[in-house]
Amino acid sequence: MTASTLKEMRELTLRGTILGALITVVFTASNVYLGLKVGLTFASSIPAAVISMAVLKFFAGSNILENNMVQTQASAAGTLSAVIFVLPGLLMMGYWQGFPFWQSMLICATGGILGVIFTIPLRYVMVVNSDLPYPEGVAAAEILKAGNHEEGKTGNTGAKEIFAGSLVAGLVSFATNGLRLVADSASVWFKAGNAIFQLPMGFSLALLGAGYLVGIVGGMAILAGIAFTWLVAVPYFTAAAPMPADAEMAGYAMGVWKTKVRFIGVGVIGIAAIWTLITLLKPMMEGMRQSFAALKNPQAAQQTERTAQDLSPKAMIQITLATIVVIMCVLAYFVQAAPVSMGMAVALVLACTVLAVGIGFFVAAACGYMAGLVGSSSSPISGIGIISVVITSLVLMFMGKMGGMFDMQGGEQFLTALTIFTASIVLAVATISNDNLQDLKTGYLVKATPWRQQVALLIGCVVGAAVIAPVLEMLYHAYGFTGAMPRENMDAAQALSAPQATLMTTIAKGIFSGDLEWNYIFMGIGLGIAVIIADTLIKRSSGNRFALPALAVGMGIYLPPSVNMPIVIGAIIAWLVAKHVAKKAAAQGVSATEAHSKSERHATLFAAGLIVGESLVGVVLAFIIVASVTSGGSDAPLALNLANWGTIAEWLGLLAFVIGAILFAKRSAKIK
Repeated sequence: MTASTLKEMRELTLRGTILGALITVVFTASNVYLGLKVGLTFASSIPAAVISMAVLKFFAGSNILENNMVQTQASAAGTLSAVIFVLPGLLMMGYWQGFPFWQSMLICATGGILGVIFTIPLRYVMVVNSDLPYPEGVAAAEILKAGNHEEGKTGNTGAKEIFAGSLVAGLVSFATNGLRLVADSASVWFKAGNAIFQLPMGFSLALLGAGYLVGIVGGMAILAGIAFTWLVAVPYFTAAAPMPADAEMAGYAMGVWKTKVRFIGVGVIGIAAIWTLITLLKPMMEGMRQSFAALKNPQAAQQTERTAQDLSPKAMIQITLATIVVIMCVLAYFVQAAPVSMGMAVALVLACTVLAVGIGFFVAAACGYMAGLVGSSSSPISGIGIISVVITSLVLMFMGKMGGMFDMQGGEQFLTALTIFTASIVLAVATISNDNLQDLKTGYLVKATPWRQQVALLIGCVVGAAVIAPVLEMLYHAYGFTGAMPRENMDAAQALSAPQATLMTTIAKGIFSGDLEWNYIFMGIGLGIAVIIADTLIKRSSGNRFALPALAVGMGIYLPPSVNMPIVIGAIIAWLVAKHVAKKAAAQGVSATEAHSKSERHATLFAAGLIVGESLVGVVLAFIIVASVTSGGSDAPLALNLANWGTIAEWLGLLAFVIGAILFAKRSAKIK
């Protein structure tokens, strides 16, 4: 397809915007429910791309660029739902009794809008001129290309690869999360003295595909984090504090990981994020310099190639200033309910605005990098939430002590609530930054117009924010949250656990009450500095052939092992397949470059299919679960509940994963 043909295509259309809004409502509601129930959300860009293609093909003139805009808009809104990792804390601590629509909506919308704007200057350095894999962005692009037959016969072949991957992953996901016949993970636990060790394994085929796209460097760094966690840190802490006689080994070790070792991961991620920002500072400043130069010379911006046109610097500045004003108004409304002087109220509003915008700008680069490295689904957004809660709490605690607020009745609770409120804005920035560059990578690969995508992202943020608030309110009054029930005599077993919000609230309370253990976070910072030094030395000594990215090591420590291990296996498969393809090409007298290119295409398309299959089944199951629970049924309505099935389910899970991995490797090794 020629550049002139692409230029003539319609991109941001009314019908596409309406379709994107409808998909937004559905996926956002599903993500909010699942996030509150189990602490996980699904990436919505790929399912949105599939649905967009299926619907728009019935309309004349639909094309790949229009489909891309629909998935861009829908994915932004679906990703924004991760704000639930913090916001429900206001109810859990008893400060709110519900979710006020305008406050909740504006928290999400303003944070999302800043997330879009802050990542625009990063587009060139992190998307166009970068070798970051962006697993979901690349997968979404391949799906759009295959669905629109951009490459003729090759496009049809691509559709077959995607369908094959989708079928395999979809069947396994349905058996795992629907019928509950197959386990999604398994672990081998053992003791040496009092030390407890784990050899973990997860069976997600979607994460296997993401791992292939991540590559061997990122995969090995994550493996280093896993090894530190389960072969060093957890054994050390369990040996230092032996397991109680009535405790269960796996439960006790996981408790140690959650309360101690995971905070080491937070420290590593925090210092690695700062280092990422430092390393990107020069190209970021160059991007901003070019933007301001365009302000002085608007004609130069108009002459830029269509596929390189971002939102104008003037528009970015105006949107940013308007958004900051709205944030100040929302914070002022929140603070005015507290019994503080006018001067203190103004100081708190200004401080929280600076924190929300400042930390938001800082995490935008870090989140974009993490999403580029391992994908949006696997990026540890809650870790960023913890960092923002810690920083905000420390600043507000200092201001509270200076202003005597701890001596006031309810002063400590108010400062804790204000921390959660401010951190919610930061998390909205982080989630959209996490998604925005992924979408811009998709757009770059399908030759979309960046500024139109950025407009679609802004629309998605506003629509998603309008959906999140009423869905949160509905779910709260229907089920309640753990420790926060709206009515008496409600069934606590049906309450939504909101695990991340519980953790954020616990940390904020711990800082203000003075009983949070900082040792583990500081240990993580020290470890992160050591990894950064090692990474620098490895890069220099190997001529940048090898690396040990600190963010990936931190993710290996922070994320559950069932999430990490399939990514590692996928990365190893990528390395083995590349070696096999090189030998195969030499034996058949084929160009190594051509063979590698064809192998990469087969692998990317099949990996995209794995992600699509699991994502679509996740969406369908989310609706079934919501329908079941709202009618008084089970949260696992399709489960067969076979007796004494646990061990068999684990073996079946391992078998399904091995078969899927072998099939993936064989499809990836094709060079014809």
